[in-house]
Amino acid sequence: MTADTILEREVTDVLATVFDDASGPVYAVNPSRAAIGDIVTALGEHADPPTVRLLAADRLLKDVMDDFIVASRAADLVDEGLLELKVLEDAPNHSLLVTGDSVVAVVDVGEQVAGLTTDDGDFVEGADDYYADEWERAEAYSLRTPPISQVRETLESDIGPEAASDFEGVLASLQTARGDGDGLDEVTISLLVAAKNGELLYDISKWGEDIGLASKATFSRTKTTLEDMGLIDTEKVPIDVGRPRLRLMLGDERLQGADTDELANVAQSMLAS
Repeated sequence: MTADTILEREVTDVLATVFDDASGPVYAVNPSRAAIGDIVTALGEHADPPTVRLLAADRLLKDVMDDFIVASRAADLVDEGLLELKVLEDAPNHSLLVTGDSVVAVVDVGEQVAGLTTDDGDFVEGADDYYADEWERAEAYSLRTPPISQVRETLESDIGPEAASDFEGVLASLQTARGDGDGLDEVTISLLVAAKNGELLYDISKWGEDIGLASKATFSRTKTTLEDMGLIDTEKVPIDVGRPRLRLMLGDERLQGADTDELANVAQSMLAS
């Protein structure tokens, strides 16, 4: 039996070490809210990632996946077969990474993170068997957010490359995209980007509904809120048959003069005022 301690500055560094050594699936058991995001980041950055089977409480998963940035990246990993999500009914007090070769307890002490590791054969085999059984019993978590790769590709093909580039630029300027004061949500971002590029509400809302981002009704309600607050304006565009459609435009000179990487900060300050 050997025991070791992985000392790192970030959880992602501990994860990278575990992923390097993993010979099969890694069970991530009861990770913290922040650690779930770190797992998504570490998997996306690893050159040869293992499959991670993540077991967490339903409420925790819902809270984390309310952040579009994390959820859309996770959806890509799910599509690639690198990440699986299931609901843990009775979450333990500890947070573990279990591989076929070791069990790692992750301890975050503020400025440093420790991965307390054992490779004792009997203990590791018992833990691996136990969480394999837990995994089989657990219910799958339904991740409803579309993969970020699909968002990028369809936004470019359905709306235009400028809109896709602006969307990516706004996301890159945000730490989170939750719409609860910690960042603009994905619908608000989409509408601001569409307004920056003079796109039609019909086109952006149809795109959003088609890929599962949000319903047309949600886009319409959010448009009304942003319009009432002066962030966007609309103008009617006549069509051959049916009601005129609405072209979106940025409604405030602060937004009109903002670069893409400043757009989110300006919009957030206006929404908060």
